[in-house]
Amino acid sequence: MRKLFKGVGASPGIVIGKAFTLQAEDFVVLKVPLKDSEVGAEVKKFNAAVELTKREIREIELKVNRDMGSKHSNIFSAHLMILEDPAMTTEVAKQIRETKLNSEFVFHSAVTRFTDSIAKIDDEYLRERANDIRDIGRRVLRNIIGKGRETLADITDESIVFSRDLTPSDTVMLRRDKVIGFCTDMGGKTSHTAIMARALEIPAVVALSTVSTQIKTGDPVIVDGTEGIVIVNPSEDDLRLYEKKIGKFIQEEAQLAKLKDFPSETLDGHVIELAANIEIQDELPLVSRHGATGIGLYRTEFLFLNRPDLPNEDEQFRAYKSAAEAALPRSVIIRTLDVGGDKLLSNLGLPKEENPFLGLRAIRLCLSRPEIFKTQLRAILRASTLENIKIMFPMISSVEELRQAMAVYAEVREDLEKKGVEFDKDLELGAMIEIPSAAVTADVLAKEVDFFSIGTNDLIQYTLAIDRVNEKLAYMYNPLHPSILRSIKRIASAAHAEGKWVGMCGEMASDTAFTALLIGLGMDELSTAPILVPEVKKVIRTIKMEDARAIASAVLSMNDINAVKKYMKSINTGACKFCS
Repeated sequence: MRKLFKGVGASPGIVIGKAFTLQAEDFVVLKVPLKDSEVGAEVKKFNAAVELTKREIREIELKVNRDMGSKHSNIFSAHLMILEDPAMTTEVAKQIRETKLNSEFVFHSAVTRFTDSIAKIDDEYLRERANDIRDIGRRVLRNIIGKGRETLADITDESIVFSRDLTPSDTVMLRRDKVIGFCTDMGGKTSHTAIMARALEIPAVVALSTVSTQIKTGDPVIVDGTEGIVIVNPSEDDLRLYEKKIGKFIQEEAQLAKLKDFPSETLDGHVIELAANIEIQDELPLVSRHGATGIGLYRTEFLFLNRPDLPNEDEQFRAYKSAAEAALPRSVIIRTLDVGGDKLLSNLGLPKEENPFLGLRAIRLCLSRPEIFKTQLRAILRASTLENIKIMFPMISSVEELRQAMAVYAEVREDLEKKGVEFDKDLELGAMIEIPSAAVTADVLAKEVDFFSIGTNDLIQYTLAIDRVNEKLAYMYNPLHPSILRSIKRIASAAHAEGKWVGMCGEMASDTAFTALLIGLGMDELSTAPILVPEVKKVIRTIKMEDARAIASAVLSMNDINAVKKYMKSINTGACKFCS
């Protein structure tokens, strides 16, 4: 019977194939009293299982580091640290001796108590860490009991994997030539499954609720990772529709690929820099592959996530150097650490905030923890010898805050100079404009920096006072609100008045329905997801600058969002999801 499921698109693309169901590993753990003479042997059995698990994890860590790099292998370094925590090992051995109960029961009870407590925390990142501990717990239990399990390494035919959840251990064991898609009941866009899928360019849909219980290995399925749709036992009409979509997608990709080496300029020769947003290190090769003119937003958060410790200066230096080399001869704009809000670092030991999006995040956090900020700035400066790195500070709210950040930067520069460390003396500094106070005082801020980059995701959220992840308010979150369009124009005009350039790295820059409008509003640069660069370039190459300015002038004269939407819908031949 045909079934359609709607989840969260975690990695774009469409794939049609057969399902491979990775069954949940539900251990039946019995409570077994031990005789006094059996306790010592039971502790030894538990310790042996832990040591065997450590060896297995070290082997996985080496494989991942070799195949996918340190970003992903760090996950397993964290797993090893958890296993070496006395609360997970020594304490369990102690409990076996004191309770005189079997090791699998004592260990399973300890893991369950711990994961249940952190799974209740209203934070996606911490909930994902509970999944890590469950993963470790299952491995140890398998080794205590001596029970094997089917893994992704056992797949022999091209398959789309369905599971309640996919742990890091699961995903790294997959055969890349066989796994063509992921679908899970659990997870989110920051889960390991999503990160791995995007890195491997495999379509994935997560948060599907109970899909894994309603499908069996061999079932035909369609997975649309772009729209977050899964169809099990698709009809002939479904197959024809999605085969056409795939065919159309392939044709469009082939046509867009031809634009790779063409300049990003309007019909009348106005050049618009078209750069790529980079979320993880694995995406660096995509910059040149899709014809981007450099990296307009290099998010550094991935270096700090999914690990129990903070990245040191040398590790950060290597990452930033790789980015600079990948971008040559174009530039890479490195955004300093932007965590807080929906990106929480457990290794910072920060207290839970009632309203984290308005709390200690981004530049505020960096200024409150100068040792972290200085380490990052030193690493960036050391990597700047190719002279194509720029730095921008996120969530600037005032000129005073900007000057504080620049003072820390100056201090780091002076220290490196005294030590004779080479770096780019002319490195440009910019500010992200994503807070209404910064937009209103853009004329003041423009005197202090070399460039602006507009972060529309937060600018819209804060200007309209709308939580952008609240589904009940999604209908109100609209980039076409007159306040947003006027803010963008104000920011661009302020930058240009000081002879500075202005770019945009928010999601608005990725929507081709807005490309002409944004250019008309004064954007000198647009930075999008790598895969969307060719689509935006195609639009840029089909418009004239005078027409783009006319569009901008028209919408700026309107004071009603409905009028703006109606107008934008009338001039767009393609889809405009914010125009209806």
